[in-house]
Amino acid sequence: MDRIAPPPLTGRMKIAAVTMVYRDHWALSQWYAHFARHLGAENLFVVAHGADPALAGICPGASIVTVPRDRLDGFDAMRADLLNGLQAGLGAVYDWVIRTDCDELILLDPARHSGFADLFARTEAEALFALGLNIAEAPQDAPLADRGPALPQRRRAVFSGHYSKAWAVRRPLGLVRHGVALGRRRVETAPFVLPRGVYLAHLKFAHRAALEDANRHRRDIATGPGEGLPGSAWAKPVLAARKFYQSVEAMPERPWPEAELAAWSAITRDPLRDPGKGVLRARNIRFDWRTRLPAEIAGF
Repeated sequence: MDRIAPPPLTGRMKIAAVTMVYRDHWALSQWYAHFARHLGAENLFVVAHGADPALAGICPGASIVTVPRDRLDGFDAMRADLLNGLQAGLGAVYDWVIRTDCDELILLDPARHSGFADLFARTEAEALFALGLNIAEAPQDAPLADRGPALPQRRRAVFSGHYSKAWAVRRPLGLVRHGVALGRRRVETAPFVLPRGVYLAHLKFAHRAALEDANRHRRDIATGPGEGLPGSAWAKPVLAARKFYQSVEAMPERPWPEAELAAWSAITRDPLRDPGKGVLRARNIRFDWRTRLPAEIAGF
């Protein structure tokens, strides 16, 4: 990525957020509440993979685009192409476009960034990465209210290279395989920009009851007809969830300042540069300890 000067703040910076959903209503309610609060509902775009009348009630004021669900072949590639096209189009209107899955929230450390516009105005990058966190429900956690906020009620966290994803762009750059598509010539020298104090909170494991419901749909997709469908984590979601919770419960806990610096240093030290596909992304580093998300970040 060539470094370019940030756009002049001659008015309010225009920021959009995009996601895609199928039946994962609890996660979408989290995504909508978070980004509507920071960006305004009118700047949110939800791609419904199949008609779902419930979405209008979950995301009032957001733009909902419904696409057919008659074919699931090449699921991940189709999804990436669709969202990259929408993202590129929105880039003609917005200064920055944020894109995450509906069970992913971007959190900022308020001691470092006052908001998304502040973060974007102070970077020269074309695309930003975030430090990934799996947020986990602990056995002692009180049940969440129906569609109640997961954060800051859920603060047990495990850092993740897999979820240290590219999440925001200000040029028509595609997001592919959790990274950014730059082309073969640029990928070797492009900067991997992951600012301190920027986190991607993955909420899949933050609400066990909602996960059980979502897992039924994931299993149906992964075991249905067609080729190029999601892998074993979707085909056997109950087993994957059980292994995750057992692993987290057995982990030692490290204080946040120590854990955050160690994870950020490991993820940013040597990103993966794939010249064959022209993609820059974080390495899938796994951490064998957990931490506790500070209340001020969880409440962002």
